[in-house]
Amino acid sequence: MFSQRLSSRLQQHAAENLVRERVVLTSPQQVAVQVNGQSMLSFCSNDYLGLANDPRVVEAFKKGAELYGVGSGASQLISGHSAAHRDLEQQFAQFLGRDRALLFNNGYMANVGVLQALTQKNDVIYEDKFNHASLIDAGLLSSAKMLRYAHHNLNHLEALLGQPVAGQKFIVTDGVFSMGGDLAPLPKLVALAKKYDACLIVDDAHGIGVLGAGRGILQHFNLSQEDVPVLICPLGKAFGGFGAIVAGNSIMIDSLIQFARTYIYTTAIPPALAYAVQASLSIIQEEPERCQYLQSLIAYFKACVEAHQLSFLSSDTAIQSLIVGDADATLALQEALKDQGFLVGGIRPPTVPKNTGRLRITLSVLHTKAHIDQLIATLSHIRRDQCQQI
Repeated sequence: MFSQRLSSRLQQHAAENLVRERVVLTSPQQVAVQVNGQSMLSFCSNDYLGLANDPRVVEAFKKGAELYGVGSGASQLISGHSAAHRDLEQQFAQFLGRDRALLFNNGYMANVGVLQALTQKNDVIYEDKFNHASLIDAGLLSSAKMLRYAHHNLNHLEALLGQPVAGQKFIVTDGVFSMGGDLAPLPKLVALAKKYDACLIVDDAHGIGVLGAGRGILQHFNLSQEDVPVLICPLGKAFGGFGAIVAGNSIMIDSLIQFARTYIYTTAIPPALAYAVQASLSIIQEEPERCQYLQSLIAYFKACVEAHQLSFLSSDTAIQSLIVGDADATLALQEALKDQGFLVGGIRPPTVPKNTGRLRITLSVLHTKAHIDQLIATLSHIRRDQCQQI
């Protein structure tokens, strides 16, 4: 009976063209990758600053392993908290201009742990409807009530905030929305948080290391710790590593250490990873030209898109999305690009709303203008052919 139920669900998923399949890379994360033995040009990695395979970061990882071994052996509250973990937290707190920082194992666990630890039964969490799944799950798994407001609709949010609440109010948002590349209107959210005495929590997964000269979306908008008390910075994207930093004041960090179950009840990440991310952090601070070059690539990409009359969503970030429509058309376009040697993400429901399937193209400092020219010319040609066949 149980297997039949699973089989039926999988068959329905396949019938709707929603099956996800893994590709196997036999090369490091970089622009030119080997996928199932085929050489491809990748436009779907979140390695925005090209640090995942940077020789200095790789060497730091090796040195970290030599210093600390491979496994951390225990949770951070037993014996798994190494000097590498401690140093990374201290360096990040200074980098972000925050009192303290705490290292979680990944962004998902950070989001779940933060909302579980900081909220109580009578509290209410207000989330943008397009927030990442980890933030939505975090709200659902907390003891608070969760309400979702329409994407970027501050009138809807304010109407919800205006309703009486027995406990604390929390506004929770992505900094950069992962499927569209658009920015949260943080200055306006800060104003609403102050007006309604709400705590603002921002997940800056796709902004940290990229925006604000590397310091993320808060620096981009010139916002402070007082404006955004809880800042979450996953490290698997622009930093090319793993883990997640949560930064804020000492009371908040102490609360997470004592009450965040995803921090307390898990083995700490390998110290070598923390040691490697320290190298990434140093590179980002010492080489601001990386961010500058990425911004120039984004501008060039948008100019090429306009010249070829392709209708991408409005985005000034490294995430550029072309709405295709239904799942069948999205998968067909992804496969057509793959046949031409381009690895691009075709995003379908339930990751995005129904009939908003899209190509999600991500840019890296390892790309060149020639790479972008090749992709856009190929994409434009495929789209023209598809229109002629309709």
